[in-house]
Amino acid sequence: MRCFYREARADAEGRVLLDGRPAKTPGRAPLALPTPALAEAVAEEWAAQGETIDPRSMPLTGLANAAIDRITPDPSAFAGDLAAYGESDLLYYRADRPAALAARQAGAWDPLLDWARRRYDIDFVITAGVIHRPQPAATLERLRAAVGARDPFALAGLHPLVTIGGSLVAALALAEGAIGVDAAWAAVTVDEAWQTEQWGEDAEAARALSARRADFGAGARFLSLLS
Repeated sequence: MRCFYREARADAEGRVLLDGRPAKTPGRAPLALPTPALAEAVAEEWAAQGETIDPRSMPLTGLANAAIDRITPDPSAFAGDLAAYGESDLLYYRADRPAALAARQAGAWDPLLDWARRRYDIDFVITAGVIHRPQPAATLERLRAAVGARDPFALAGLHPLVTIGGSLVAALALAEGAIGVDAAWAAVTVDEAWQTEQWGEDAEAARALSARRADFGAGARFLSLLS
């Protein structure tokens, strides 16, 4: 839609103001953020719009809207959906060949699993292939608790990390500062990088991967602005 305001800024209460009036989420709730840093960043997205508003250029706003409209009414259900990724995490399922790919997966994924073992006092069942293997009940319970302890805004930021990367463990490590965003992205895209090295880059696949990387980075930035 056409831009209908001249000025966007954040106020002292964390609300985004458009020409001095509170901005609203799609659900008509006030667009109010829990930290000054996040409020300023969201307001900057609104201020950067031209003659028309492009939601695709406002990823932090989109995550904030999700936190307020979608997650706040039932955070436990949303957290449960994210925690379910712990049952079939990308990091559990390894290639059995070629050996070079298996070694690269182990190099990227084993340190993340070791971190989770120490952090949550849990263990994992690691397997070759894609056939589902159940994880220990205690592991799933503690991962559910780690996700469920987060507030709606933290859950909103965690969501793209988990769903785009396919790894709850990598997302939690990134959210807790155990790994940086570039290293996390490299870990969850080991297989894509390997395929590109073997067969060359496909332009369409590269564009899709770039879009995923942008959304993954937005989730990480959103979380960083909460602290």
